[in-house]
Amino acid sequence: MSDLSQVREVLFFFDDDAFEDTERPGFRRRVITGDELQLCFWRIKGGSSGSFLHKHDSNEQLGIIVRGGLDFRCSPDPDSQERKVLSAGDCYLAYKGIWHGDSIFIGDDEYDECWILDIFAPPRDDL
Repeated sequence: MSDLSQVREVLFFFDDDAFEDTERPGFRRRVITGDELQLCFWRIKGGSSGSFLHKHDSNEQLGIIVRGGLDFRCSPDPDSQERKVLSAGDCYLAYKGIWHGDSIFIGDDEYDECWILDIFAPPRDDL
């Protein structure tokens, strides 16, 4: 007989009520954390602001654009002003120490939202 106290949730379904508002207006997220990685599913209202240029010294971040678009900076040089525009299906990899952010979120035609799946390894403590 198995000990049910050791059973962890393994299936997660798309559920609008599972997304939580954040301190940034227009930003909602759902966070799923495993032992070695973490998923942050962002739903960001098109045109929202509040993204700043930053880096993670202890985590890699893989971002996949699911809906809408992302116009942002991603470079090892924090002074670089080069911007990239990603659309649904595109992704980025911010290795440890790579500067990224200063984003403009482009809403899709259906929800007027930008959906991004951010995967962190190892999991972040602040999400």
